[in-house]
Amino acid sequence: MKLLVGISGSSGVAYGVRLLEVLKTLKIETHLIISKWAEECIKIETDKKLPHVKKLAKHVYSNDDLAAKPSSGSFKINGMVVIPCSMKTLASIANGYEDTLISRSASVTLKESRKLIIVPRETPLTAIHLSNMLTLARLGTIILPAMPGFYHKPKSIDELFNHITGKILDQFGIENKVFKRWVGVDP
Repeated sequence: MKLLVGISGSSGVAYGVRLLEVLKTLKIETHLIISKWAEECIKIETDKKLPHVKKLAKHVYSNDDLAAKPSSGSFKINGMVVIPCSMKTLASIANGYEDTLISRSASVTLKESRKLIIVPRETPLTAIHLSNMLTLARLGTIILPAMPGFYHKPKSIDELFNHITGKILDQFGIENKVFKRWVGVDP
C-alpha cells in the first residue's frame, strides 16, 4: 500500500505526525507534503523537529512543486489523507483551485477515483466551511473531523490522536489495534 499524506497549516498538526508514525510502524509506504504553515504549526504546537517529521515518510515533496510526482494521475497511490486540513486547503480542493501540491494532489486523487480523506480541524464552522465539505462529500471524499470518541475513557492526549488515526486506517482497510474499539454495553 502507498499513501499520500498532506499536512496543511491548521492547528492539530500532531494528528498528521501521529498518522505518519503509525504508518511507518505498519510499514506502509508514505509520501508526504507539508505546507509552509504546517511547518510553523509543527514548531509551535509540538516538540518535534521538522527533519524528524520528514523522516517518517519515504518521500517528501515541496508544497510549491506542482510538477512533483503526486501532481499526476499516472503516479499510483492507494489514496490520500489531508490531516489536518485547513479551511483554506479545504476551499482550494472543493473549488478545484489547485494552487498548491496538496490541493492539486487531492484533485488528482478525486479524478482518479482514489480514496481521499479530509481531516478538518476548525471550530466553529461557518456555512462556507460546511458547504465546501458537502461539495467534497458529494464527490466521494471521506470527511473525518478530528473529533475523537470518549467511550474508551482516554487517559492521555495520545489516546485521542490514536482514535482518529485508527479511524483513518480503518477507512483504508488497514488492520490495526491503534485504538480501543466499541464493544457495546450489556443491558
